[in-house]
Amino acid sequence: MDFLDVLIIIVKVVVAFVFLLINTLLLIWAERKVVAWMQNRVGPTRAGPAGVLQGLADGIKLFFKEHITPRNVEFNVYILAPVLSLLPALLIFTVIPMGPSFAIGERTVSFQVTDLNVGLLFIIAMSSTAVYAVVLAGWSSGSKYPLLGGVRATAQAISYEAAMGLALVPAIVYAGTLSLSELVAHQSGRFAGLLPNWHIIVLAPSFILFFIAAVAETNRAPFDLVEAESELVGGFHTEYSGIRFALFFLAEYINIFSMSALAVTVFLGGFNGPALFEVGTFPASLVGVVWFLVKTYAVVFLFFWIRATLPRLRYDQLMELGWKRLIPATLAWLGVFSIVLGFVRFGAPWA
Repeated sequence: MDFLDVLIIIVKVVVAFVFLLINTLLLIWAERKVVAWMQNRVGPTRAGPAGVLQGLADGIKLFFKEHITPRNVEFNVYILAPVLSLLPALLIFTVIPMGPSFAIGERTVSFQVTDLNVGLLFIIAMSSTAVYAVVLAGWSSGSKYPLLGGVRATAQAISYEAAMGLALVPAIVYAGTLSLSELVAHQSGRFAGLLPNWHIIVLAPSFILFFIAAVAETNRAPFDLVEAESELVGGFHTEYSGIRFALFFLAEYINIFSMSALAVTVFLGGFNGPALFEVGTFPASLVGVVWFLVKTYAVVFLFFWIRATLPRLRYDQLMELGWKRLIPATLAWLGVFSIVLGFVRFGAPWA
C-alpha cells in the first residue's frame, strides 16, 4: 500500500461522512414532508426552498443550545453514550457498496470504504453495539424515565436482533458469502431470463421478516417504545439537551438509511440496474450509485409511511411479536428454504 492508496481511503472516509451528514438533513426534511402530506398538513416551509433547510436550522439551534447536566448523572458515562450511539451508525455504512468499481489508470477504485469478507457479521455486531449507548444513556441519567427506556431497549434489542440475523441467513446460504460486494455480484443478470436476479424474488419472506426486525431495531414507530413520549416523557434521552441530544437524533436517521441500504444490498440487487455505459468506467459507476440511492430511498419511504399510519404497539405486543411470531417465522422459513435449496442443488437424497 503506497501513499496514493492511503489517500484514496482517506477521501472515501471523508466523502462517506459528509454524505451521511447531508443525507440526514434531507431525510429529516423528507420525513416531515411525507408525514405532513399523509396527515393533510403542510410541513416545514420557511427555512430554505420548501423548508429543505429546516433540519440544518434545527442542528444549528441544538449546537448552540445550553448543555443542562442533571445533578445525579454518572457524568463520564453520560457524555460517552451519545458518541457510542453515533459511532456504530457510521461504521455500518463503511462496508456497504454504493456503486460498482471503476478504473483509474492501473488502480481499481470502489464506491465502498472497505470490503470485509465478513461484512454482514460486522453489521450485525455494530447494530448490537448501538444498544449499549441507549442502555448507558438511560442508566447514567439518574432518572427513572430514561432508566425504563434503557431497560426496554435491552429487551427489544435482544428480541429483534435474533430475528434480524436469522432473516439474513437464507441470503447467506443462497449466495454462499458474507461479503456485501459478493452478495451484490450474485444478484447480477436475469432470473429465468425475464426478471432481475434479485434475492427478493426467491427470498421474499426473508425480506419481509428482515424489514420488520429492522424497523424495531432502529426504534422506529410502531416499535418506538424506547422513547414513548406518552409514557416515558422522552425515554432514554429525556435528560439530554443541546449537541448531546443532536447526536442521538443524528444516529437514528443514519441507522434508518443504513438499514435501508443493507436491505437493498442483500435483497434488492444493490447497485445493479440497466447498464447505460461501459462496465468499469466512472460514468457506469455513477449510474450504479444512482440506482442504489433510488432503491434505498424507496425503502426509507416505507419507514416514513409506517410511522404516519400505524399506532404504537403496547409493550407486551412488542415482545410477543418478537418472540412468538417473528423468531419462529424466521426459523420455519430457514428450514423450508434449506430443504428446497438442497433438493434444487443436490437432488433428492433417495434418487
